[in-house]
Amino acid sequence: MELPEAIFTTTDWSSLPSTEHPGESGMALWRTINLGDVRIRVVEYSPGYIADHWCNRGHILYVLDGELICELQDGRTFVLTAGMSYHVSDYGDAAHRSSTRTGAKLFIVD
Repeated sequence: MELPEAIFTTTDWSSLPSTEHPGESGMALWRTINLGDVRIRVVEYSPGYIADHWCNRGHILYVLDGELICELQDGRTFVLTAGMSYHVSDYGDAAHRSSTRTGAKLFIVD
């Protein structure tokens, strides 16, 4: 990850517009900042959200609130709660998708 040269900046995430991303079920709301090739997001999943695709992109993800279920395409499943994180590479065979029964709020850098 390489951030472009920039001045020090703060972000009031609540002031950023959100974009809706429907899942197989439920909805994801993204508030996004792009810095060069780095995307930084606060993402909120509605209760019952299930991603509509397998993701191959690398992420650093931190659960701010709620419970997130991360399913790997190889069948492994991990449950993360507030205060937990995961990181996955752009490389290898770690295709993954997210879901939540209760809803979740995440901070993601990719």
